[in-house]
Amino acid sequence: MITFDPDALTARRAELEAKMGEPGFWDDQAGAAQISTEHARVARRLERYDRLTHEYEDARELQALDGDMDDEIAASLDPLVAELDRLQEDALFTGEYDAGDAVVTVHSGTGGTDSQDWAEMLVRMYLRWAADRGFQTDMLEASPGEEAGLKSATFTIKGENAYGILKAERGVHRLVRMSPFDQAHRRHTSFAQVIVSPFLPDDTEVEVDENDLRIDTYRASGAGGQHVNKTDSAVRITHLPTGIVVAVQNERSQSSNKQTAMRILRSRLAELAEEEREAELAKERGAAQDIGFGSQIRSYVLHPYQQVKDHRTDHEVGNAQGVLDGNLDSFIHAYLLAKAAGKVV
Repeated sequence: MITFDPDALTARRAELEAKMGEPGFWDDQAGAAQISTEHARVARRLERYDRLTHEYEDARELQALDGDMDDEIAASLDPLVAELDRLQEDALFTGEYDAGDAVVTVHSGTGGTDSQDWAEMLVRMYLRWAADRGFQTDMLEASPGEEAGLKSATFTIKGENAYGILKAERGVHRLVRMSPFDQAHRRHTSFAQVIVSPFLPDDTEVEVDENDLRIDTYRASGAGGQHVNKTDSAVRITHLPTGIVVAVQNERSQSSNKQTAMRILRSRLAELAEEEREAELAKERGAAQDIGFGSQIRSYVLHPYQQVKDHRTDHEVGNAQGVLDGNLDSFIHAYLLAKAAGKVV
């Protein structure tokens, strides 16, 4: 089992500091920036570890001095345990893009209005989870459903390890509930697909042949009135060889939307290559799984009982509403541990 290793991190920090002190370090701007970013990340992790260690030692000393404060001390340790879990998570991120930002796309699946409503519920869940984590989010595109909900939405989540964490959410999510859109109040099953890609920097070298692209422009949906967008500023790019479609409409400038759409397309292509590598590794270790739209990674049941269950790890929670309100960390942690152990793709 992979664990947080402060000694290894301390050695890595010293190694990076030695490189940063070499003559001509900044001659290679891109390489220097990469080393500086890693150094800052390693230093933050060690600072968190040192702070948590000191807080734990303070609690131990207080308990030794006053045994009547056991309940208060135990309560004060709960946040420390959660922080230590986060540090353990950090040790699980070994992928090329894991430490960086993520771009998330949610597509409604079969199920009509119910699935479109489900897609909007998932978007809300991820945005609330990101806010609780202290991550920054930016909605890039949202296509409303005919009656309610969303046909699709794309947004970025920016923060340390955002992509490494959110890889746990890739796949199809299934909802079972009494439909609010069915006059007979029958139980419906809805599906939505979640796609997570690394949000790559603009200068990342991912080759895209212009001849492989179909670029469409259209009028972005707006607030109406004086704020309505009267120009075809929204951009949709289709990558013909893979069928990947990216749409962006959050900027008023068509050129800005195209630039962001191309950045997301490169991110999606990089993610596709990573998925293919993971599938090959899974075959080698006999754990191949379908990672396409047909794979159902998690079920959210609201009727006739409440339960959320991840089908990859068997982790389950009875408080479904709490999960939909953004309490995803236990599912993410279970997946990351299982992935590190080679039990899931």
